[in-house]
Amino acid sequence: MAILGNIIKGVINLTDTLTSETNHIEAQEAVLKNLLETAKETQFGKKYSFETILLSDDICESFADVVPYFDYNKINEKWWSKLHKGEVDVTWPGTPSYFALSSGTTGKSSKRIPVTDAMIDAIQSSGIKQVLSLNNFDLPADFFEKEIMMLGSSTDLQEKNDHLEGEISGISASNIPFWFKGYYKPGEDIAKIDDWDERVAHIAKNAKNWDIGALSGIPSWIELMLQEVIKYHKADNIHDIWPNLQVYTSGGVAFGPYEKSFKALLGKPVTVIDTYLASEGYIATQTRPETDAMQLNTENGIYFEFVPMNPDYIKADGSIKKSAPSLTLKEVELNQDYILIMSTVSGAWRYLIGDTIAFTDVEKAEIKITGRTKFFLNTVGSQLSVNKMDDAMKHLEEKFSTKISEYTICAKRFDDGEFYHSWYLGTDLKANKKEVADALDNFLKEANKNYKVARSKALKGVKVTIIDVEKFHNWSDQNKKKGGQVKMERVMKEKKFKKWEKFVK
Repeated sequence: MAILGNIIKGVINLTDTLTSETNHIEAQEAVLKNLLETAKETQFGKKYSFETILLSDDICESFADVVPYFDYNKINEKWWSKLHKGEVDVTWPGTPSYFALSSGTTGKSSKRIPVTDAMIDAIQSSGIKQVLSLNNFDLPADFFEKEIMMLGSSTDLQEKNDHLEGEISGISASNIPFWFKGYYKPGEDIAKIDDWDERVAHIAKNAKNWDIGALSGIPSWIELMLQEVIKYHKADNIHDIWPNLQVYTSGGVAFGPYEKSFKALLGKPVTVIDTYLASEGYIATQTRPETDAMQLNTENGIYFEFVPMNPDYIKADGSIKKSAPSLTLKEVELNQDYILIMSTVSGAWRYLIGDTIAFTDVEKAEIKITGRTKFFLNTVGSQLSVNKMDDAMKHLEEKFSTKISEYTICAKRFDDGEFYHSWYLGTDLKANKKEVADALDNFLKEANKNYKVARSKALKGVKVTIIDVEKFHNWSDQNKKKGGQVKMERVMKEKKFKKWEKFVK
Protein backbone atom coordinates (compact mmCIF):
# COMPACT_ATOMS: atom_id res chain seq x y z
CA MET A 1 0.00 0.00 0.00
CA ALA A 2 1.32 3.44 -0.91
CA ILE A 3 1.29 4.84 2.66
CA LEU A 4 3.36 7.98 1.94
CA GLY A 5 1.42 8.57 -1.27
CA ASN A 6 -1.89 8.37 0.59
CA ILE A 7 -0.64 10.85 3.19
CA ILE A 8 0.53 13.33 0.51
CA LYS A 9 -2.67 12.93 -1.47
CA GLY A 10 -4.70 13.41 1.72
CA VAL A 11 -2.87 16.65 2.49
CA ILE A 12 -3.49 17.87 -1.08
CA ASN A 13 -7.19 16.99 -0.83
CA LEU A 14 -7.53 18.75 2.52
CA THR A 15 -5.68 21.86 1.36
CA ASP A 16 -7.79 22.02 -1.79
CA THR A 17 -10.97 21.70 0.29
CA LEU A 18 -9.91 24.53 2.61
CA THR A 19 -8.86 26.83 -0.24
CA SER A 20 -11.66 29.06 -1.47
CA GLU A 21 -12.05 29.94 -5.14
CA THR A 22 -9.78 32.87 -6.05
CA ASN A 23 -11.32 36.15 -7.14
CA HIS A 24 -8.74 36.84 -9.83
CA ILE A 25 -9.71 40.48 -10.42
CA GLU A 26 -9.32 41.34 -6.73
CA ALA A 27 -6.10 39.32 -6.56
CA GLN A 28 -4.64 41.29 -9.45
CA GLU A 29 -5.53 44.64 -7.91
CA ALA A 30 -3.85 43.53 -4.65
CA VAL A 31 -0.73 42.43 -6.54
CA LEU A 32 -0.42 45.77 -8.34
CA LYS A 33 -0.83 47.69 -5.09
CA ASN A 34 1.86 45.56 -3.45
CA LEU A 35 4.23 46.05 -6.41
CA LEU A 36 3.81 49.82 -6.30
CA GLU A 37 4.15 50.01 -2.50
CA THR A 38 7.30 47.89 -2.51
CA ALA A 39 8.99 49.75 -5.39
CA LYS A 40 7.90 53.34 -4.67
CA GLU A 41 11.35 54.33 -3.31
CA THR A 42 13.28 52.82 -6.22
CA GLN A 43 14.71 54.95 -9.01
CA PHE A 44 11.92 53.72 -11.29
CA GLY A 45 9.22 54.28 -8.66
CA LYS A 46 10.30 57.88 -8.11
CA LYS A 47 10.58 58.58 -11.85
CA TYR A 48 6.99 57.45 -12.44
CA SER A 49 5.50 58.76 -9.17
CA PHE A 50 4.32 55.46 -7.68
CA GLU A 51 3.31 57.26 -4.47
CA THR A 52 0.92 59.48 -6.43
CA ILE A 53 -0.48 56.50 -8.37
CA LEU A 54 -1.22 54.76 -5.04
CA LEU A 55 -3.35 57.75 -3.98
CA SER A 56 -5.54 57.67 -7.09
CA ASP A 57 -9.12 56.39 -7.11
CA ASP A 58 -8.30 53.86 -9.84
CA ILE A 59 -4.76 52.54 -9.37
CA CYS A 60 -4.90 50.31 -12.44
CA GLU A 61 -5.95 53.14 -14.74
CA SER A 62 -3.43 55.61 -13.30
CA PHE A 63 -0.63 53.07 -13.57
CA ALA A 64 -1.42 52.51 -17.27
CA ASP A 65 -1.63 56.27 -17.91
CA VAL A 66 1.71 57.13 -16.27
CA VAL A 67 4.05 54.21 -16.98
CA PRO A 68 4.95 53.49 -20.64
CA TYR A 69 5.32 50.07 -22.23
CA PHE A 70 8.76 48.48 -22.15
CA ASP A 71 10.24 45.69 -24.24
CA TYR A 72 13.53 44.10 -23.19
CA ASN A 73 15.76 46.44 -25.20
CA LYS A 74 14.08 49.56 -23.86
CA ILE A 75 14.01 48.60 -20.17
CA ASN A 76 17.51 47.12 -20.30
CA GLU A 77 19.00 50.20 -21.95
CA LYS A 78 17.30 52.70 -19.64
CA TRP A 79 17.17 50.78 -16.37
CA TRP A 80 18.49 47.22 -15.98
CA SER A 81 21.90 48.15 -17.43
CA LYS A 82 22.42 50.22 -14.26
CA LEU A 83 22.39 47.02 -12.21
CA HIS A 84 25.47 45.78 -14.07
CA LYS A 85 27.25 49.00 -13.08
CA GLY A 86 26.66 48.33 -9.39
CA GLU A 87 23.65 50.60 -8.83
CA VAL A 88 20.97 49.51 -6.35
CA ASP A 89 17.24 50.15 -5.97
CA VAL A 90 16.86 50.57 -9.72
CA THR A 91 13.50 49.01 -10.67
CA TRP A 92 13.14 46.87 -7.53
CA PRO A 93 14.59 47.32 -4.01
CA GLY A 94 18.19 46.14 -3.62
CA THR A 95 19.84 44.06 -6.33
CA PRO A 96 18.72 40.77 -7.92
CA SER A 97 20.32 37.52 -6.76
CA TYR A 98 20.12 36.06 -10.27
CA PHE A 99 19.95 37.00 -13.92
CA ALA A 100 18.09 34.65 -16.25
CA LEU A 101 19.85 34.28 -19.60
CA SER A 102 17.34 34.01 -22.40
CA SER A 103 18.04 33.90 -26.11
CA GLY A 104 14.38 32.97 -26.59
CA THR A 105 13.52 32.48 -30.25
CA THR A 106 14.89 35.64 -31.72
CA GLY A 107 18.64 35.55 -31.67
CA LYS A 108 21.96 34.20 -30.50
CA SER A 109 22.82 36.92 -27.97
CA SER A 110 21.35 36.35 -24.52
CA LYS A 111 19.02 38.70 -22.75
CA ARG A 112 19.84 39.10 -19.06
CA ILE A 113 16.61 39.34 -17.09
CA PRO A 114 16.76 40.05 -13.35
CA VAL A 115 15.38 37.37 -11.01
CA THR A 116 14.94 38.55 -7.42
CA ASP A 117 14.48 36.50 -4.26
CA ALA A 118 10.85 37.69 -4.32
CA MET A 119 10.46 36.14 -7.79
CA ILE A 120 11.95 32.84 -6.59
CA ASP A 121 9.33 32.85 -3.80
CA ALA A 122 6.59 33.66 -6.35
CA ILE A 123 7.68 30.81 -8.63
CA GLN A 124 7.70 28.38 -5.71
CA SER A 125 4.23 29.54 -4.61
CA SER A 126 2.93 28.96 -8.13
CA GLY A 127 4.63 25.56 -8.14
CA ILE A 128 2.79 24.64 -4.93
CA LYS A 129 -0.47 25.75 -6.58
CA GLN A 130 0.32 23.38 -9.45
CA VAL A 131 0.96 20.48 -7.05
CA LEU A 132 -2.27 21.17 -5.17
CA SER A 133 -4.22 21.24 -8.44
CA LEU A 134 -3.17 17.61 -9.06
CA ASN A 135 -6.10 16.77 -6.80
CA ASN A 136 -8.34 17.59 -9.77
CA PHE A 137 -6.67 14.99 -12.01
CA ASP A 138 -7.71 11.89 -10.05
CA LEU A 139 -4.21 10.39 -9.85
CA PRO A 140 -3.65 7.24 -7.75
CA ALA A 141 -1.96 7.55 -4.35
CA ASP A 142 1.17 5.71 -5.45
CA PHE A 143 1.85 8.43 -8.05
CA PHE A 144 2.86 10.73 -5.19
CA GLU A 145 5.70 8.36 -4.25
CA LYS A 146 7.27 8.38 -7.72
CA GLU A 147 10.20 10.47 -8.91
CA ILE A 148 9.97 13.49 -11.21
CA MET A 149 12.30 14.02 -14.17
CA MET A 150 12.84 17.76 -14.69
CA LEU A 151 14.72 18.37 -17.92
CA GLY A 152 15.80 21.99 -18.02
CA SER A 153 19.04 23.83 -18.49
CA SER A 154 22.13 23.28 -16.36
CA THR A 155 21.90 24.09 -12.65
CA ASP A 156 25.61 24.94 -12.65
CA LEU A 157 25.00 28.69 -12.49
CA GLN A 158 27.81 31.10 -13.30
CA GLU A 159 29.02 33.59 -10.72
CA LYS A 160 29.26 37.16 -11.97
CA ASN A 161 30.00 40.04 -9.60
CA ASP A 162 27.38 39.77 -6.85
CA HIS A 163 24.90 37.47 -8.61
CA LEU A 164 24.48 34.13 -10.40
CA GLU A 165 23.48 33.68 -14.05
CA GLY A 166 21.80 30.84 -15.93
CA GLU A 167 18.58 29.94 -17.72
CA ILE A 168 15.39 30.20 -15.68
CA SER A 169 14.82 26.43 -15.59
CA GLY A 170 18.32 26.00 -14.13
CA ILE A 171 17.75 28.79 -11.60
CA SER A 172 14.41 27.26 -10.57
CA ALA A 173 15.87 23.75 -10.26
CA SER A 174 18.78 25.03 -8.17
CA ASN A 175 16.22 26.48 -5.73
CA ILE A 176 13.99 23.44 -5.27
CA PRO A 177 12.88 22.92 -1.63
CA PHE A 178 14.92 20.47 0.45
CA TRP A 179 11.91 18.17 0.90
CA PHE A 180 11.58 17.79 -2.88
CA LYS A 181 15.17 16.75 -3.57
CA GLY A 182 14.46 13.08 -2.90
CA TYR A 183 11.92 13.07 -5.74
CA TYR A 184 13.96 15.17 -8.17
CA LYS A 185 15.75 13.51 -11.08
CA PRO A 186 18.22 13.45 -12.76
CA GLY A 187 19.66 14.68 -9.45
CA GLU A 188 22.03 17.53 -8.70
CA ASP A 189 25.22 16.02 -10.15
CA ILE A 190 23.77 15.24 -13.58
CA ALA A 191 21.69 18.45 -13.66
CA LYS A 192 24.90 20.48 -13.36
CA ILE A 193 26.35 19.09 -16.61
CA ASP A 194 26.34 22.00 -19.05
CA ASP A 195 26.59 20.03 -22.31
CA TRP A 196 23.07 18.89 -23.14
CA ASP A 197 24.07 15.76 -25.10
CA GLU A 198 26.37 14.63 -22.28
CA ARG A 199 23.65 15.25 -19.70
CA VAL A 200 21.16 13.18 -21.71
CA ALA A 201 23.72 10.38 -22.09
CA HIS A 202 24.00 10.21 -18.29
CA ILE A 203 20.21 10.21 -17.98
CA ALA A 204 19.95 7.32 -20.45
CA LYS A 205 22.63 5.33 -18.61
CA ASN A 206 20.90 5.76 -15.23
CA ALA A 207 17.28 5.59 -16.43
CA LYS A 208 16.51 2.08 -15.17
CA ASN A 209 17.64 3.03 -11.65
CA TRP A 210 14.80 5.52 -11.34
CA ASP A 211 11.05 5.09 -10.90
CA ILE A 212 9.83 8.09 -12.88
CA GLY A 213 6.19 9.05 -12.45
CA ALA A 214 6.28 12.48 -14.08
CA LEU A 215 8.25 14.41 -16.70
CA SER A 216 8.68 18.18 -16.92
CA GLY A 217 10.25 20.23 -19.71
CA ILE A 218 9.94 21.77 -23.17
CA PRO A 219 8.36 19.21 -25.57
CA SER A 220 11.07 19.14 -28.25
CA TRP A 221 13.87 18.43 -25.78
CA ILE A 222 11.80 15.97 -23.72
CA GLU A 223 11.16 14.05 -26.94
CA LEU A 224 14.85 13.91 -27.80
CA MET A 225 15.71 12.75 -24.28
CA LEU A 226 13.06 10.01 -24.41
CA GLN A 227 14.34 8.87 -27.81
CA GLU A 228 17.87 8.55 -26.41
CA VAL A 229 16.69 6.60 -23.34
CA ILE A 230 14.64 4.22 -25.53
CA LYS A 231 17.56 3.79 -27.95
CA TYR A 232 20.12 3.16 -25.17
CA HIS A 233 18.02 0.40 -23.60
CA LYS A 234 16.82 -1.01 -26.95
CA ALA A 235 13.23 -0.61 -25.75
CA ASP A 236 10.03 -0.26 -27.75
CA ASN A 237 8.76 2.75 -25.80
CA ILE A 238 9.50 4.75 -22.65
CA HIS A 239 7.05 2.75 -20.53
CA ASP A 240 9.33 -0.26 -20.95
CA ILE A 241 11.85 1.69 -18.85
CA TRP A 242 9.53 3.80 -16.69
CA PRO A 243 6.32 1.74 -16.36
CA ASN A 244 4.84 4.12 -13.75
CA LEU A 245 5.14 7.26 -15.88
CA GLN A 246 1.70 8.90 -15.63
CA VAL A 247 2.11 12.68 -16.03
CA TYR A 248 3.91 15.00 -18.41
CA THR A 249 4.10 18.67 -17.46
CA SER A 250 4.71 20.55 -20.68
CA GLY A 251 5.91 24.13 -20.88
CA GLY A 252 7.63 26.86 -22.84
CA VAL A 253 5.64 26.37 -26.05
CA ALA A 254 2.22 25.08 -27.08
CA PHE A 255 2.12 21.28 -26.77
CA GLY A 256 -0.23 20.76 -29.74
CA PRO A 257 2.40 20.49 -32.52
CA TYR A 258 4.30 17.85 -30.53
CA GLU A 259 1.34 15.77 -29.40
CA LYS A 260 1.48 13.13 -32.13
CA SER A 261 5.25 12.57 -32.06
CA PHE A 262 5.27 12.57 -28.22
CA LYS A 263 2.52 9.95 -27.99
CA ALA A 264 4.47 7.73 -30.39
CA LEU A 265 7.13 7.32 -27.69
CA LEU A 266 4.66 6.04 -25.08
CA GLY A 267 3.36 2.58 -24.29
CA LYS A 268 0.18 3.88 -22.68
CA PRO A 269 -1.54 7.26 -22.26
CA VAL A 270 -0.24 9.84 -19.79
CA THR A 271 -1.89 12.95 -18.36
CA VAL A 272 -0.50 16.06 -20.06
CA ILE A 273 -0.55 19.25 -17.98
CA ASP A 274 0.42 22.53 -19.64
CA THR A 275 2.45 25.15 -17.78
CA TYR A 276 3.77 28.56 -18.73
CA LEU A 277 7.13 29.38 -17.13
CA ALA A 278 9.16 32.15 -18.76
CA SER A 279 12.38 33.91 -17.80
CA GLU A 280 10.19 36.74 -16.51
CA GLY A 281 8.13 34.54 -14.17
CA TYR A 282 5.74 31.62 -13.72
CA ILE A 283 2.80 32.93 -15.71
CA ALA A 284 0.13 30.21 -15.75
CA THR A 285 -0.60 26.54 -15.15
CA GLN A 286 -3.34 24.10 -16.12
CA THR A 287 -5.39 23.34 -13.00
CA ARG A 288 -8.11 20.99 -14.24
CA PRO A 289 -8.45 18.12 -16.72
CA GLU A 290 -11.62 19.34 -18.49
CA THR A 291 -9.54 21.85 -20.47
CA ASP A 292 -6.00 22.23 -21.74
CA ALA A 293 -6.16 25.97 -21.01
CA MET A 294 -3.98 27.38 -18.23
CA GLN A 295 -4.95 29.57 -15.31
CA LEU A 296 -3.00 32.79 -14.86
CA ASN A 297 -1.08 32.90 -11.59
CA THR A 298 -2.87 36.04 -10.46
CA GLU A 299 -1.77 35.96 -6.81
CA ASN A 300 1.97 35.41 -7.08
CA GLY A 301 4.04 38.47 -7.89
CA ILE A 302 2.84 39.29 -11.43
CA TYR A 303 0.34 41.95 -12.53
CA PHE A 304 -1.05 41.36 -16.02
CA GLU A 305 -2.37 43.71 -18.69
CA PHE A 306 -3.63 42.85 -22.15
CA VAL A 307 -3.24 44.80 -25.39
CA PRO A 308 -5.68 43.78 -28.16
CA MET A 309 -3.77 42.04 -30.95
CA ASN A 310 -4.01 44.52 -33.82
CA PRO A 311 -1.34 44.98 -36.53
CA ASP A 312 -1.78 48.77 -36.16
CA TYR A 313 -0.47 48.56 -32.58
CA ILE A 314 2.73 46.65 -33.43
CA LYS A 315 5.98 48.08 -34.75
CA ALA A 316 8.11 46.24 -37.30
CA ASP A 317 10.44 44.94 -34.55
CA GLY A 318 7.53 43.39 -32.63
CA SER A 319 7.35 46.07 -29.91
CA ILE A 320 4.13 47.96 -29.09
CA LYS A 321 3.29 51.50 -30.09
CA LYS A 322 2.78 53.77 -27.08
CA SER A 323 -0.73 54.61 -28.30
CA ALA A 324 -1.89 50.98 -28.01
CA PRO A 325 -4.64 50.61 -25.37
CA SER A 326 -4.31 48.11 -22.53
CA LEU A 327 -7.06 46.22 -20.71
CA THR A 328 -7.19 44.78 -17.20
CA LEU A 329 -8.48 41.32 -16.34
CA LYS A 330 -11.97 42.68 -15.68
CA GLU A 331 -12.14 44.19 -19.20
CA VAL A 332 -11.00 41.30 -21.41
CA GLU A 333 -13.26 39.21 -23.65
CA LEU A 334 -13.32 35.56 -24.66
CA ASN A 335 -11.50 34.24 -27.73
CA GLN A 336 -9.72 37.50 -28.60
CA ASP A 337 -5.96 37.59 -29.14
CA TYR A 338 -4.14 39.83 -26.65
CA ILE A 339 -0.50 40.85 -26.32
CA LEU A 340 0.58 39.92 -22.79
CA ILE A 341 2.02 42.72 -20.63
CA MET A 342 3.58 42.03 -17.20
CA SER A 343 4.76 43.94 -14.14
CA THR A 344 6.65 41.75 -11.66
CA VAL A 345 8.48 41.40 -8.35
CA SER A 346 11.69 41.24 -10.37
CA GLY A 347 11.29 44.88 -11.42
CA ALA A 348 9.80 44.43 -14.88
CA TRP A 349 7.23 47.16 -15.53
CA ARG A 350 4.53 47.06 -18.23
CA TYR A 351 6.87 44.60 -19.90
CA LEU A 352 6.19 43.08 -23.32
CA ILE A 353 7.07 39.42 -22.95
CA GLY A 354 6.41 38.88 -26.66
CA ASP A 355 3.62 36.32 -26.38
CA THR A 356 -0.01 36.58 -27.42
CA ILE A 357 -2.79 34.82 -25.52
CA ALA A 358 -6.55 34.34 -25.69
CA PHE A 359 -8.99 33.78 -22.82
CA THR A 360 -11.04 30.61 -22.78
CA ASP A 361 -12.66 31.41 -19.41
CA VAL A 362 -12.45 34.96 -18.02
CA GLU A 363 -13.89 34.19 -14.58
CA LYS A 364 -11.33 31.43 -14.03
CA ALA A 365 -8.60 33.56 -15.72
CA GLU A 366 -7.82 30.67 -18.07
CA ILE A 367 -5.83 31.28 -21.24
CA LYS A 368 -4.13 29.65 -24.19
CA ILE A 369 -0.91 30.85 -25.80
CA THR A 370 -1.77 31.84 -29.38
CA GLY A 371 1.60 32.99 -30.69
CA ARG A 372 4.37 35.57 -30.59
CA THR A 373 4.20 39.22 -31.62
CA LYS A 374 7.39 38.72 -33.64
CA PHE A 375 5.96 35.56 -35.20
CA PHE A 376 2.77 37.26 -36.31
CA LEU A 377 3.14 37.01 -40.07
CA ASN A 378 1.55 40.06 -41.67
CA THR A 379 3.63 40.49 -44.81
CA VAL A 380 1.25 41.43 -47.64
CA GLY A 381 -1.68 41.39 -45.19
CA SER A 382 -1.88 37.66 -44.44
CA GLN A 383 -2.25 38.21 -40.65
CA LEU A 384 -1.25 34.67 -39.64
CA SER A 385 -0.76 33.90 -35.95
CA VAL A 386 1.18 30.93 -34.64
CA ASN A 387 -1.93 29.15 -33.40
CA LYS A 388 -3.34 29.20 -36.96
CA MET A 389 -0.01 27.80 -38.22
CA ASP A 390 -0.14 25.09 -35.54
CA ASP A 391 -3.70 24.24 -36.60
CA ALA A 392 -2.48 23.93 -40.19
CA MET A 393 0.23 21.48 -39.10
CA LYS A 394 -2.37 19.35 -37.29
CA HIS A 395 -4.46 19.34 -40.47
CA LEU A 396 -1.50 18.12 -42.53
CA GLU A 397 -0.70 15.44 -39.94
CA GLU A 398 -4.22 14.08 -40.18
CA LYS A 399 -4.50 14.39 -43.96
CA PHE A 400 -1.15 12.71 -44.70
CA SER A 401 -0.91 10.42 -41.63
CA THR A 402 2.41 11.87 -40.55
CA LYS A 403 4.11 13.75 -37.68
CA ILE A 404 5.28 17.38 -38.01
CA SER A 405 6.80 18.53 -34.72
CA GLU A 406 8.88 21.41 -36.10
CA TYR A 407 8.38 23.98 -38.83
CA THR A 408 9.40 27.48 -39.82
CA ILE A 409 8.07 29.96 -42.37
CA CYS A 410 9.16 33.11 -44.17
CA ALA A 411 7.24 35.46 -46.45
CA LYS A 412 9.85 36.15 -49.11
CA ARG A 413 10.06 37.59 -52.57
CA PHE A 414 11.24 35.02 -55.13
CA ASP A 415 13.07 35.53 -58.44
CA ASP A 416 9.80 36.20 -60.28
CA GLY A 417 9.30 39.27 -58.07
CA GLU A 418 6.27 37.76 -56.30
CA PHE A 419 5.76 37.07 -52.60
CA TYR A 420 5.33 33.47 -51.44
CA HIS A 421 5.04 31.86 -48.03
CA SER A 422 7.99 29.50 -47.91
CA TRP A 423 7.49 26.68 -45.37
CA TYR A 424 10.04 24.18 -44.08
CA LEU A 425 8.43 21.15 -42.43
CA GLY A 426 10.30 18.72 -40.15
CA THR A 427 8.80 15.36 -41.12
CA ASP A 428 9.54 12.08 -42.88
CA LEU A 429 6.51 12.59 -45.13
CA LYS A 430 7.06 11.25 -48.67
CA ALA A 431 4.12 13.01 -50.32
CA ASN A 432 4.40 15.31 -53.34
CA LYS A 433 5.46 18.80 -52.21
CA LYS A 434 2.87 20.54 -54.37
CA GLU A 435 0.11 18.38 -52.93
CA VAL A 436 1.23 19.31 -49.41
CA ALA A 437 1.48 23.01 -50.35
CA ASP A 438 -2.02 22.97 -51.84
CA ALA A 439 -3.47 21.29 -48.74
CA LEU A 440 -1.74 23.84 -46.51
CA ASP A 441 -2.86 26.76 -48.65
CA ASN A 442 -6.48 25.61 -48.83
CA PHE A 443 -6.68 25.04 -45.07
CA LEU A 444 -5.36 28.52 -44.28
CA LYS A 445 -7.80 30.10 -46.75
CA GLU A 446 -10.66 28.44 -44.88
CA ALA A 447 -9.25 29.24 -41.42
CA ASN A 448 -8.26 32.89 -41.94
CA LYS A 449 -10.20 35.37 -44.05
CA ASN A 450 -7.28 37.85 -44.11
CA TYR A 451 -5.05 35.14 -45.51
CA LYS A 452 -7.65 34.36 -48.18
CA VAL A 453 -7.79 38.04 -49.19
CA ALA A 454 -3.97 38.25 -49.29
CA ARG A 455 -3.86 35.17 -51.54
CA SER A 456 -6.14 36.91 -54.01
CA LYS A 457 -3.82 39.92 -54.12
CA ALA A 458 -0.14 40.27 -53.22
CA LEU A 459 0.57 36.78 -51.83
CA LYS A 460 1.26 34.66 -54.89
CA GLY A 461 1.32 31.22 -53.32
CA VAL A 462 2.83 28.65 -50.96
CA LYS A 463 6.07 26.69 -51.31
CA VAL A 464 6.91 23.71 -49.10
CA THR A 465 10.27 22.07 -48.39
CA ILE A 466 10.30 18.82 -46.41
CA ILE A 467 13.39 18.09 -44.30
CA ASP A 468 14.45 15.80 -41.47
CA VAL A 469 13.38 17.17 -38.08
CA GLU A 470 16.97 16.74 -36.88
CA LYS A 471 17.91 19.75 -39.02
CA PHE A 472 15.85 21.95 -36.69
CA HIS A 473 17.61 20.58 -33.59
CA ASN A 474 21.01 21.09 -35.19
CA TRP A 475 20.08 24.66 -36.12
CA SER A 476 19.24 25.37 -32.46
CA ASP A 477 22.49 23.74 -31.39
CA GLN A 478 24.56 25.86 -33.78
CA ASN A 479 22.77 29.17 -33.24
CA LYS A 480 21.95 28.95 -29.54
CA LYS A 481 22.20 25.89 -27.37
CA LYS A 482 20.48 22.54 -27.15
CA GLY A 483 17.99 21.93 -24.36
CA GLY A 484 16.91 24.32 -21.64
CA GLN A 485 14.56 27.09 -22.68
CA VAL A 486 15.56 27.09 -26.37
CA LYS A 487 12.61 27.18 -28.79
CA MET A 488 12.57 27.07 -32.58
CA GLU A 489 11.56 30.31 -34.30
CA ARG A 490 8.33 29.72 -36.22
CA VAL A 491 8.62 32.83 -38.39
CA MET A 492 11.85 34.26 -39.80
CA LYS A 493 12.69 37.51 -41.52
CA GLU A 494 14.27 37.20 -44.97
CA LYS A 495 17.82 37.92 -43.74
CA LYS A 496 17.66 35.17 -41.12
CA PHE A 497 15.86 32.87 -43.54
CA LYS A 498 18.76 33.09 -46.01
CA LYS A 499 21.08 31.80 -43.29
CA TRP A 500 18.56 29.05 -42.48
CA GLU A 501 18.32 27.92 -46.11
CA LYS A 502 22.09 27.92 -46.47
CA PHE A 503 22.35 25.85 -43.28
CA VAL A 504 19.77 23.33 -44.52
CA LYS A 505 21.55 22.89 -47.84
